[in-house]
Amino acid sequence: MRNFKTFSLSTASAAIAALIVLGSVASTAGAAQATAAATAAAIPGTGLVNGPDKTEAQKLNGSGATFPQILYTNWISTYNKLTGVQINYGGGGSGKGIGDINDKKVDFGASDAYIGKTDPGYDKVMAGDEIFIPMTEGAVVLIYNLPGFKDTLKLTPDTLSGIYLGTIKKWNDPKLVADNPGLSTVTAGIIPVHRTDSSGTTNIFTSYLSAISADWKSGPGNGKDLGTKWPVAGLSDSGNNGVAASVSSKTGTIGYVELSYAAATTPKLTYADLKNSAGNFVTATGASITASASLKTIPDSLNISILNAADPAAYPISAPTWQIVYKTQTDPAVALALTRFLWWELHDGQAYASALGFAPLPAGVIKIAEQKVLSIQVNGKQALPTAYATPNPSVVGATSTPTAVPAATVAATVAATAAK
Repeated sequence: MRNFKTFSLSTASAAIAALIVLGSVASTAGAAQATAAATAAAIPGTGLVNGPDKTEAQKLNGSGATFPQILYTNWISTYNKLTGVQINYGGGGSGKGIGDINDKKVDFGASDAYIGKTDPGYDKVMAGDEIFIPMTEGAVVLIYNLPGFKDTLKLTPDTLSGIYLGTIKKWNDPKLVADNPGLSTVTAGIIPVHRTDSSGTTNIFTSYLSAISADWKSGPGNGKDLGTKWPVAGLSDSGNNGVAASVSSKTGTIGYVELSYAAATTPKLTYADLKNSAGNFVTATGASITASASLKTIPDSLNISILNAADPAAYPISAPTWQIVYKTQTDPAVALALTRFLWWELHDGQAYASALGFAPLPAGVIKIAEQKVLSIQVNGKQALPTAYATPNPSVVGATSTPTAVPAATVAATVAATAAK
């Protein structure tokens, strides 16, 4: 177990921290773009957005989910070099993203939770006025502060839910020791940490707890912000930074953050392996997230869940994250810039996912997402010209995924941006 330090990562510093994890680089940002175009060719539709368009808006604004923020930072910097379009993305959590797009404060919102009945804009989504488009898949991991424990913590559905329900109070509880013999000498009490902001990460985590524990489902339930429903007060703070800082501040703590965040901090956060529905302890990786995403059916709404998947290699707290846009746009220049960016993310951008702790979308999901983008209109016409978006029937039923852009190449893109 590494010693913790206090973490406070902005979007830029998080990206820089990712470079340390990914290693030193010798490539240039230009090489990153070229490599992406070449290696992502397994997704039909890649490479169609290949330069500036003088008729599009030169600035877009988005806000919301922190779950994919490191990946979005990389996409935005890469896309800016390709097209010249400046995209400003502020985090703030999924609740903010949903609220901001509903109030038309941004061109796109972002959320790790699909719209709920109590969310602003629910009626607009149900009516088809607002569209949820999945962009990538990630994981939520459990970080912990146990300096005397040298092994990787292993948690089962029973022990994880027990910790947050408050029925398991000590790290040397027999249920934990059964899978972690090294905990037998750890006498510290368990201090659960949770988010206080309206968070898609919290929704993912509590949705998993509801899936594995009848007591949790009938008690606190799931949501972006449980407020006073947390069974154990523990410690609480906003954002990944706040949870990581709380975990670092006190021995015996455990909290949940995104895999991409945990992998990008320095020193790297230590996180637990989880027992999946097949009975295997699995580490969160791009491969184990991908294993979770073998969907038998894909709803047209793209309201998909990959939690607690049955695949023996699946990491159980895996989930997609969405961007939210209006189907009817009012400004042709903004509509063109927005739809070109969405198309690029769904195709070229997928090749960057694995190097930053995410997994590319399944081909079947991309096909439906393409149709969502093509449904966006301005002045009664398709906003994205056919020249940029050729429908790809060959994707139907395909299982191919993009060849990942090498980690060093991804890091070079972010390094070049951070240096400016």
